[in-house]
Amino acid sequence: MTHDDDLKTINDIIKSTRFASVTTRTSTGDLVSRPLAVLGHEFEGTVWFFTQEPSPKTADIAFDEHVNVTYIDGQNTVSLAGIATVSRDQARIDEFWNPFAGSWFEDGRADPTVALLQVDATSIEYWDIDKPAIARAFEVVKGIITRSTPNVGENRTIQL
Repeated sequence: MTHDDDLKTINDIIKSTRFASVTTRTSTGDLVSRPLAVLGHEFEGTVWFFTQEPSPKTADIAFDEHVNVTYIDGQNTVSLAGIATVSRDQARIDEFWNPFAGSWFEDGRADPTVALLQVDATSIEYWDIDKPAIARAFEVVKGIITRSTPNVGENRTIQL
């Protein structure tokens, strides 16, 4: 599989999800995961989410910019490690703005807390499950009997 094939698979999985779980580290060292709406843009190494600034999430990022973003579409998973920054880029905000986003901000698009969370991926691990549930169950049972790892799909890691 080529790097471009990996990116296409990752993009397909991300686009098939509605929410991602974004994990940050607090100033006390705790890990906190929060669901954020997926904006549906083409993945080219960076993912974007609406956020409020200031917020506990952006305070965490100011403390430690390293984050993890997880997408699960029912059977496929993307786990993206990256560097997060908070952006107030008005052109980007306009590009991604939608009525759903507006519901999270008291004054809609004019709310002074509107910001974007930009995550530039450094590495991605994904699981592309290509078998129906019954075939996966068979693979698991076969693995138990033969003491081997079940083959339920592709698991790959790429560095960006």
